[in-house]
Amino acid sequence: MPSVMIIGASRGIGLELARQYTVARWRVHATTRTPSRPGALGDLSGDLMLHELDVRCADHIAAVADALASEALDVLIHNAGVSGRSESREEVMRINAEAPIRVTQALLDAVKRGMEKKIVLMTSQLGARRGGTHRLGVYGDSKAALNEAFRELAPAWGREGLIAIVLHPGWVRTDMGGAWAPLSVEDSVTGMRQLIARLTPAEHGRFWTWDGREHPW
Repeated sequence: MPSVMIIGASRGIGLELARQYTVARWRVHATTRTPSRPGALGDLSGDLMLHELDVRCADHIAAVADALASEALDVLIHNAGVSGRSESREEVMRINAEAPIRVTQALLDAVKRGMEKKIVLMTSQLGARRGGTHRLGVYGDSKAALNEAFRELAPAWGREGLIAIVLHPGWVRTDMGGAWAPLSVEDSVTGMRQLIARLTPAEHGRFWTWDGREHPW
């Protein structure tokens, strides 16, 4: 049975990722900050294991890594993030730019044990600097910083046999995206899962969109 780890699965895109992967009969590891109150995540049926994780907490990260010490992950998806509307710039950078790298590094061994060896870091088209001449806002700045960190690490990850990408999910109707966003959560996640399924080493280290197009940095 293939396995996936979804970091940030309590709502929105992460919740739909967990739902679709459980329906597809994957073993799903999913993180939430409140596993004792999982909400809709706890209503999913299938092979689902919940892990407590606040991505800012080093002890939580270490505990999740320990829990997967003998597990093999085919796919690791880091989805957790914040909009920056109610957080300080420092917090947004910690959560959106630093945590995805820190969490991924902690779980690399589990991914290496998997058959597919795929890593997906959720980014945004707002993190594409296009020469760095326009203002991005704190959210865009955090995603640009994530993209830059990813590009530095991707060559080493590729040499270890991993297939890693950053992925723009589209402008999606979630709490973060807002009610006027044009893309449903279901369509975004369906497209992302199709892209993830067909990833090969040729796509490693690149910036992709939910509908399978390569995005400029």
